[in-house]
Amino acid sequence: MRKIYHLSTCNTCQRIIAELDGGKGFELQDIKSEKITSEQLDNMKFLAGSYEALFSRRALKFRAMGLHEKQLSEADFRELILEEYTFLKRPVILIDGAIFVGNTRKTVEAAKQALGL
Repeated sequence: MRKIYHLSTCNTCQRIIAELDGGKGFELQDIKSEKITSEQLDNMKFLAGSYEALFSRRALKFRAMGLHEKQLSEADFRELILEEYTFLKRPVILIDGAIFVGNTRKTVEAAKQALGL
């Protein structure tokens, strides 16, 4: 399965999709218009190893909700991502059982290598 969870309004996500051959062969899911299901999130967690690995501390609501002052558990990370799409680190790229989370150059290059680009 090849899938990219992204935001259509995010320039960084769109740039990365373009780098991945324009997303050809991928199912694209805009997480703002099509919410992530608990099953999808649990599958991402299985591949990534933890909900924390999928959680974005850069989201504006992270500080606004005072979350930076709390000790969050795995259950907290899961609940927050399901409640608010901006808490998912983006993009999340699934390529044939491998997961690539976030927009660092290293992550994008690893995804491109997995595709043979």
